Amino acid sequence: MRRHRRIIGVFGSGTETHEEWVIPLARWIAEAGFDLLTGAGGGVMSVATAAFVQVEGRRGAAIGIIPGTVGADGRYQPRPGYPNTDIEIPIYTHLPLSGEQGTDPMSRNHINVLTPHALVALPGGAGTAAEAVLALRYGKPLILHGPPEAFRRFPAEAERTLSLERVAEFLLAATR
Repeated sequence: MRRHRRIIGVFGSGTETHEEWVIPLARWIAEAGFDLLTGAGGGVMSVATAAFVQVEGRRGAAIGIIPGTVGADGRYQPRPGYPNTDIEIPIYTHLPLSGEQGTDPMSRNHINVLTPHALVALPGGAGTAAEAVLALRYGKPLILHGPPEAFRRFPAEAERTLSLERVAEFLLAATR
């Protein structure tokens, strides 16, 4: 019998950790039996992955989408610092762009958004806002989790919540 895997994408700042929002969310994702997908870097991505893999008895895996480049000599080079140490399934890409260029076709953000069944955005900068734009463009279920003032640059139509319970309800409904 084939098991259907349910993947939740979590994205946010690559430098700030926002632990008060990220750790409970990542633990809930693990306890609920989902796989976790992040951009495999630092900040929110690293904290989410670490909290997720620390849950004993979890069934899901920590997946990371790695940005990289292919040089003139044909050699592949992941972006320095990627993947973070807790990524269990690294997916290496040749896609180098992020941040302000996060909606460009050469950004791995497209994979970050298209792969999961549902997405949670935490506070972040231009790259995180770009992922929210892509999620809405592609019709992917998206919820923003954190203080409302952190999401001023994000699309108005995306739901915002401070409540982990609301995020859990949203994710369960989106992955049925």
